[in-house]
Amino acid sequence: MKELTKAEEQVMQVLWKIEKGFVNDLLEHFPEPKPAYNTVSTIVRILEKKGFVGHHAFGKTHEYFPLISKKDYTKKSFKGFMKSYFSNSYQAFASFLANDKTINLIELEEMKAMIENEIEKQKAGKNE
Repeated sequence: MKELTKAEEQVMQVLWKIEKGFVNDLLEHFPEPKPAYNTVSTIVRILEKKGFVGHHAFGKTHEYFPLISKKDYTKKSFKGFMKSYFSNSYQAFASFLANDKTINLIELEEMKAMIENEIEKQKAGKNE
């Protein structure tokens, strides 16, 4: 799967949110200052060439829709992120988060509870 530029990812975020739409529909979901119609149209065509977006033709207009789910893209992007920044080490990533002073105690405790919950689920699955 190819990586997306920032602009391409912004368009995909809108498409994932609205599920399908014409260029004008996409533009409605951009914050001010909104990009130009032609800019969004060009980005959508690039996304089609990359295999991220498909369309239904209605005469000369096209209704676009994502071909790749947000979950699948997120998973693939995260794997790349982990490889690039943490040498595929989840321990290094967890250490980074634990030492990040912008994460408050409540958030750390919530992450800990989620991890402990997943550990218990996996242990229970192994015993069955």
